Parts: sequence; structure tokens; C-alpha cells
Amino acid sequence: MTSANTVLMIRPKAFGFNEETALSNVFQQRSKDSFDKIQKQVDIEFQQFAKLLQQHQIKVLVFDDTLYPEKPDAIFPNNWIATGENWIALFPMLTPNRRAERRVMIVEILQKHYAVDRIIDYTHFENQNKFLEGTGSMVFDHSGRQVFASLSPRTDAELVKQFATEIGYQPIIFDAVDRSGKSIYHTNVMMAIGTKWAAVCFESIPHEAERKKVRQALESSAHEVFDLSFVHLENFAGNMLELENSQGEVFIAMSQIAKQSLNKTLLAKLETHGKILAPDITTIETIGGGSVRCMLAEIFCAQN
Repeated sequence: MTSANTVLMIRPKAFGFNEETALSNVFQQRSKDSFDKIQKQVDIEFQQFAKLLQQHQIKVLVFDDTLYPEKPDAIFPNNWIATGENWIALFPMLTPNRRAERRVMIVEILQKHYAVDRIIDYTHFENQNKFLEGTGSMVFDHSGRQVFASLSPRTDAELVKQFATEIGYQPIIFDAVDRSGKSIYHTNVMMAIGTKWAAVCFESIPHEAERKKVRQALESSAHEVFDLSFVHLENFAGNMLELENSQGEVFIAMSQIAKQSLNKTLLAKLETHGKILAPDITTIETIGGGSVRCMLAEIFCAQN
């Protein structure tokens, strides 16, 4: 299992600034635009991104968000659902309005069309105030069977270890902070891992021993490791995702803003690992505080 050729996306109905998540996500910014204007622009960005993936023969499963209850972050499904070769996992979320994003119907449709042997359901941990927000909290090195996680209010160390054991991966746990010293809300903001490459904002890892641990773990599984700066991180360059299409062509999805933040040398090195797909999702990033990777839940299960 390396990169996915199928992704799940949720077309939002009530996208907006999420008051509940703003306490732990400093990337979110309020907008003075009207609700309708924001929805219209977000729908354009969403459609263009989905179309860009489809034009490159990457399969996109689009589900429409439900109107009620309003879910301002529904466009980011990777936090509540993840898949592996034969499993679907459901995750415990920090805020109530994000828990509402989980939909049994979507899981049932996936079970109907894909080979799913088991459901790993961690949602009950919400009752213990323990959270693990999917591939936001955990960044997977599938070729090396490792899972990387930076601790935050949304990422519980014990759950990372438990989940890693459940799927037979080695957990690599560390602290990561932003420029002001605040915990980074999701690991996938500060690092991305492809089949043979990884991009990490090492300056966000305050402890030298942990920086070394992360780098060595990636190098041990034959990854070319790229250093990202805080400027890159703040422009969502850590929020990339490697994908492949039905012909086996490899792509690296990142936002237009992320791409513009990378210098030519780093971009050229990344392009040796896959063709860059860089949609303009500026409204989604600015108000939602999440980027390309957050919008995509990979489907690794084989089709029935």
C-alpha cells in the first residue's frame, strides 16, 4: 500500500468559520463576506479541485454534505474517516459540530462497493475526552509501516499507539509547535509523506532528540527528506498528499498558495517524485484553516 488512486470528498453546504475549532486552529480567519458569497466561492473551488483530480484519472467519490445540522468543516472528511487495505476507521473528534460530520450512510456505501473486513471504531473515546482526528492527527509512512503524530488537544498519545498496533504500524510520537510556541493542531500541517519522499517542518519540532528521531525514522525507510520552514508551514506546504491514477502515474497535490511558497529548487526536487497538482482553494484555506490534504480521505480498500 503506497499512494491511493481513489479519494473521498464532501461538497459542503454550510462552509464557514468554525467557532468551536478556532481555539486550537490558528490558521482559521474570519471573513466579512456574506454566507451566500462564501458558499458560492467555496463551491467553485471545490468543483475545480475535484475536476482537476478527475482530469488526471484519479477517482473521486463526491458526497454532498447534509444541510442539518450545519457543519462548517464538513469539507475536511479526512479527520473522521480513514481506510486501509481492508479496513475503515472512524475517529473521535474534539468538537461537537465536527462529530456531526460522521455519517453511517457513507460508511455503508463504502462497505457495499469495497472489500472491507473490519470497522475500527474509536468514536467512543470521545466519552473519555480522548481524541484522534484521523489523517490530520496521524501522517502515515505506508512503505515503512510507520505512523507519525505530533501531540495536541486533538491527538492523544495513547490512542496513536493503540491505533498503530491495531494496523501493525510503528508509532513515532513527538511535539510540534507553531512560531509562537503553541501546539500545532494537526500533524498533517507540518509534514507530508510520499512513497519515496517526505517534507517536514523540522523547526516546528522544539526538542532536538525528537527532530533526530523523526528524520532517522524517515531515512530508515528510504525517503528523500525535504526541510520545510515556518513560512512554508504557514502557507500550507506541509499539507500535501501523494496520489496515483489508474495508469500508475504519481501526483503530488498541494494548494496554489503552498506551491507559490516553495522555491524553485525544492519544487524541482518534489517534481522528481510526482507531477504537481495545485488547485486554487484560497477561500477554503483562509476561512477553514485546512488545505488540500484535509479535503481528501484516501480509499485504499480494493473495489468489490
